[in-house]
Amino acid sequence: MLAAKTITPEAPAVSEEQRLAYRNAMARMGAAVNIVTTDGKGGRAGFAATAVTSVSDNPPTLLVCLNRGSSAYPAVSANGVLCVNVLESGHIGLSQLFGGKTPVDERFAAASWETTQTGCHRLQGALTSFDCRITSVADGATHDVLFCEVIDVRTREDGRSLIYFDRDYRLV
Repeated sequence: MLAAKTITPEAPAVSEEQRLAYRNAMARMGAAVNIVTTDGKGGRAGFAATAVTSVSDNPPTLLVCLNRGSSAYPAVSANGVLCVNVLESGHIGLSQLFGGKTPVDERFAAASWETTQTGCHRLQGALTSFDCRITSVADGATHDVLFCEVIDVRTREDGRSLIYFDRDYRLV
């Protein structure tokens, strides 16, 4: 079960012009493309995400933002664990599957997976995978901000990172 959420004052309404200006500006901020998976009593789920970042190395902690309207939200909330799989150049199609309305079974059938210590799915061939336990949750308006303790890390030495920039995939 996830920790209690931090209550924050309701944000002031923004105009459509402000919202679009913000979205356009954020499109200019390159970000690694990840597939986040979960499994457990709440079921198996996965989603594509760019809103993932390091918080601390002591203890190792990641921040993952999850839209409350996401089909993965109920499973992640119930399971309290997740695995962040950092994608490489050959994973564009997989990112598109996990970022769309594709049924869960079809998403997972499109790649090879291993089970992690927490019971989540680690993508075989990911550049890096972070197996995590969610330790706290903060209110992020339309999203939950998940603080995740890293239980295990697996990293490849080769490969090119898949980045999302200016509303398109790029390779680094």
